[in-house]
Amino acid sequence: MGVPGPVPGSPGMPDAPVLDREEVDRALARLGAEYEALETSLLALQDHAGRRLLEGADLSGTTKERWAATERSITVLWSLFDAYTATLEAAREVRARRRWPSPEDLAELTELLRDDGVTVPGAADGGTGGESGPAGRGERYSLEELVDRMNGLYARSLDVIVAADAVWSALPARIDLLSAELQRTRSLAHSVGVRPGEHPAGDDLERITDELARLRAQVIADPLAFWVSSSTGSSAPGGGRPDTGRYDRAARALEDIRREVAAVLDVRQDAEHRLMQLRDVLSRADRTLTEARQARGEVLAKIAASEVPAVSGPPTALHEQLAAAAEYRRRSLWHRLSPLLDSLEERAEDELHRARESLTAVTAPLAVRAELRGRLDAYRAKLARHGLATDPLLVERYDIARRMLWSAPCDLRAAEHAVWRYQQAAAEALVPQQVEGKGES
Repeated sequence: MGVPGPVPGSPGMPDAPVLDREEVDRALARLGAEYEALETSLLALQDHAGRRLLEGADLSGTTKERWAATERSITVLWSLFDAYTATLEAAREVRARRRWPSPEDLAELTELLRDDGVTVPGAADGGTGGESGPAGRGERYSLEELVDRMNGLYARSLDVIVAADAVWSALPARIDLLSAELQRTRSLAHSVGVRPGEHPAGDDLERITDELARLRAQVIADPLAFWVSSSTGSSAPGGGRPDTGRYDRAARALEDIRREVAAVLDVRQDAEHRLMQLRDVLSRADRTLTEARQARGEVLAKIAASEVPAVSGPPTALHEQLAAAAEYRRRSLWHRLSPLLDSLEERAEDELHRARESLTAVTAPLAVRAELRGRLDAYRAKLARHGLATDPLLVERYDIARRMLWSAPCDLRAAEHAVWRYQQAAAEALVPQQVEGKGES
């Protein structure tokens, strides 16, 4: 949310003259643009995914307390915005009375636009007490003071929302992945006799399982307890990072257990260990090829005029040779098994690499479309900041490009050309703005 620049006659500049007609019109134009920015920021805050998650979560601890205060701050924000809106509308009504405003009109406009022309009702404090400050007494403030106050509330609210969302986006997914890896390690450990009560590593596996379950529950209920603020004093929303200390310790402990289990496997059943690795690599190759085939169907349905490479079938021959290797182990035919495993390990890695390359190749058009969508929206946001988003030519070219990019099937070549045409028009529209900005400087 932007803060307006200093206005002549604001508090701290006594005996400021009454605004003339041109100064009033310039102030109204600037405040109108500022109003749009304020409204956009508030609506974005309202629609933030982190805010929706916080509203629906069963919170506890630090997060519960800070979210309760943040909800009150958001209520105050909208109340202040309503007061800002009412003042701006009142000023516009006064200005619309006559083409050449009278001295009385100019005095009234000066009070509204530059002096303490905003009345904030006492109910605007939303029960936040000291946080809402003096505005809770129903006093009058200038638009600049009101925007400063809104910026402070907005920054604190967004900081809480972004921090909680960052923790929820990072830790639970990583904990789930580590838990899945833990289950695979447990199964493997049990198969070689590493069990609780029989081996120290088995007891450690149970301890890590309990720790991950507790950690996940605590992260979901109190994400802000796992947030470390930036030590650099950054003022950016959510400045900091998720605290992954407990997760990292669990991951290191699990890795130690995996090495110990691997050592047991090397001693007791080296061949079976290698066979399991081969099955895992081929399984990942199969899943990747399946994903590539599904993605190819999606690309063909969503992207037009695009050459999508074919996806080969699963490596049947490798699976047959893997079954033969397992039979060799069962029959203790080690002299046949060893060279076959050497060959299979190399070919399985090659197959997985080929499957990944195939997936990358077939999903390339979707990546191109996503890049074009991002570029289109980025230019539109830039134009909006310069107040050019409503230009008829720009709106027309934006709508054409957007329809192409969000239609199915999407003609990538035509869509890319449409985005390019929008960029060209945007660049031409921004040149006068940049020249004017340099002149004013």
